[in-house]
Amino acid sequence: MTDFQFFLFQYFLPLILVCSFIESIYLHFQSKFDWTAMLVSLSDLFGRLCVQYFLPLTIATPVLNWAENHKLINVALDGWVTLLVLFVAQDFCYYWMHRTTHRVRWFWCNHAVHHSTMELNLSAAYRLGMFGKQIGTLLFFVPLVFMGLSPQLVYEVVTINLLYQFWLHATWIPRLGFLEYVLNTPCAHRIHHACNKEYIDGNYGGVLIVFDRLFGTYKAENKEITITYGLTQPVLSKNPAVVQFFEWKALFLDLKSSRTFKEIFGYLFKPPGWKP
Repeated sequence: MTDFQFFLFQYFLPLILVCSFIESIYLHFQSKFDWTAMLVSLSDLFGRLCVQYFLPLTIATPVLNWAENHKLINVALDGWVTLLVLFVAQDFCYYWMHRTTHRVRWFWCNHAVHHSTMELNLSAAYRLGMFGKQIGTLLFFVPLVFMGLSPQLVYEVVTINLLYQFWLHATWIPRLGFLEYVLNTPCAHRIHHACNKEYIDGNYGGVLIVFDRLFGTYKAENKEITITYGLTQPVLSKNPAVVQFFEWKALFLDLKSSRTFKEIFGYLFKPPGWKP
């Protein structure tokens, strides 16, 4: 365990759990709170920690190692300008990674777990799917390694990005004025979790929302539309195993029925719902 991971376990993980539990009590007295859904999220969190501990592998490792051995430049993190460039660069990479997890089925199989919750709250923030690291999401951050960052540092930067997004899952936080034009906020992120047809596939940003505005995926909240959270085809089961593997099972069945390599490729790498 690295010093960074130890710091996360000792400080951030307890803080996240305490904050989500306090919010759950608040929401319980405000309206009906789905405690079973929270348990599913907790099972995903601890299952993911176990997978990362016992299976610390990723298909991105060979590419990351190759990029580290052939890095184009060496970036010294010794000034605010360099840190600002790194911050923007990692959020740019995160935007395309997140957008791809919605548009490529191989990645969506894991990311769909995060969107399976039908209530948006802080506990939903740590329902991420157990196999994100293993299936190769770090491939999108290879440019940072070419810039001279080590794969370990890249992993830490991405983790900090995800930690920022924890508070975005609180629906009780209002619009934040001018910050809505620059940062990813709870208002922008609840649109991302909506399954209304008007909101699907929008607001992919991590810390910043500017890349959504630049690349045409920003969607603003319409007060006349009641937000519905979850998937277009809801997962009603509260069995953690079902929630974790429902998309992987569907992919396996589709691959089993495939007759050509073209169909196999389509099922793996075309958008969710694609059929030959």
